[in-house]
This record gives sequence, structure tokens and C-alpha cells, in this order.
Amino acid sequence: MIAHTPWPAEAIWQQLYPLLPDFTVEVLPQIDSSNSELMRRARGGQREATLLVAERQSAGRGRMGRVWQSQPGDSLTFSIGLPLSPRDWSGLSLAVGLSLAESLHPDVGLKWPNDLWFQERKLGGILVEAASMGEHSQVVVGVGLNIHAPSAEGLSTEAAGLSELLPGLTAPACLGLVVTPLVQALLAFEREGFAPLQARFAERDVLRGRRVHTSDHQQGLSIGVNGCGAMQLQTEAGLCEVHSAEVSVRPFHAAKMAP
Repeated sequence: MIAHTPWPAEAIWQQLYPLLPDFTVEVLPQIDSSNSELMRRARGGQREATLLVAERQSAGRGRMGRVWQSQPGDSLTFSIGLPLSPRDWSGLSLAVGLSLAESLHPDVGLKWPNDLWFQERKLGGILVEAASMGEHSQVVVGVGLNIHAPSAEGLSTEAAGLSELLPGLTAPACLGLVVTPLVQALLAFEREGFAPLQARFAERDVLRGRRVHTSDHQQGLSIGVNGCGAMQLQTEAGLCEVHSAEVSVRPFHAAKMAP
């Protein structure tokens, strides 16, 4: 029998207590969706900063209503609820992705606006939601990371697993790697926005320099993201900015093309 690896809840709490004295860590064996649960709590008035880890999700959600499959041991799924009031929300999901990638491995790439990639395959995704309560805002950041690559059946994009980059990695160990830097990144984003992160994002941008097409029928050459986190697309009609996280972007070819 394989021994169960304990979740590093106490260690994470100790790391974050100096920044967020009211921070709590919860690990649930099963829930419909960690994001849905924290959004329910936020709408009910909860303001405490919370990390909610789900060992299994029965109704996990991705961007644009996609289903996120979650099986114990094969993936890491968690959400962070945090009172956050940045001057500009633009680029928040990019800041989250950058923090995760930098905590994991130099070869983890970022696909605008919400995905982590490795060798043209999806490693994970991010879902950012916000609940407004009068003058206050509660952001809920959901993260799903593949520890082992799931079956390609029913997936629009072939998947990769972090175990390819970090052999022997477990979901609890992965949580320990990413959570504290992610909370620190969220607090920094509240103060400074996305602009200070633009150059670091560009180093991992898997779409930069490639021809792409969007679900709203635009196509052109991606020339990277600007200081607000919008993707800059060089089209036949000129340069345009793609802002909406509800627009799906796909590269035409695997190989990068020079501008």
C-alpha cells in the first residue's frame, strides 16, 4: 500500500501568518468545486483569506464553463479567496500564471490568458472570479494542475503532467511549492498591477511570435502582451489588443514564426 502524503497545511499557515493573520487552510476530501464554494462564502459575507484544497471535485470548473476533471493524486486543485482591491484588475490571471510557473520549473510556459503549458500540451489552468460586497471585493483564484497527464479523451488540448518535469512530485508537495509565492504575488499585484511583470511573462509566453486565431474570428501574429496584460495581435488591418478572457486563442502551428 502506498502511504498517503500529508498536506502541508500547518507549514503554509505558518509561512503566511505574518502577512495574513486571519488566513485559514482547509483540505476537503470532496466538493463540487473549490471556486464555487469560496464564491458562495464570499457572497455570504466571508472576508477571511482562505486556501481551500479539494482532493476530488465533482463539478470542477475551468474558464468559459469548461469542466475540470480532478482525481486524487493525479491532480492538484485548490482555490484561494482573498480580500483584494487593486486599482486595475487587468492582467491578474497572467500574474497568477507567472507565479505558478516560476515556482514550478523553468520549462513551464504560459499561454495567454489562463493556461500553463509544457511542450505544446496543457499542464494546468486558472479561473479567477470576484465577488463585490459594497466597498469590498473578494477575489477567488482557482488553480488546477496536472500531476500526471490525464487521458486525452474528450480534451480539446492534449495534456501534460508535472511529473514529467519533476519526477516523484505529489499533489501535497506541489501545493507546498506554489501557495506562499502565489499569495505574495496576489498582494504585490494589488499594490503594483501587472506592468512590473510584463518582461518576465514575455520570457514564458508560448504564443509570442506565432500566428494565432481567436474564437471571435480574429487572426494574426501575436507580438506579446502589453503592460495591462492584453495580448497584442498584428492583423492585416493593423495592431489590435485582445482583452477578453472569454476569447479562446489557439496557435496555427507548433513552430514559432518570426515577426
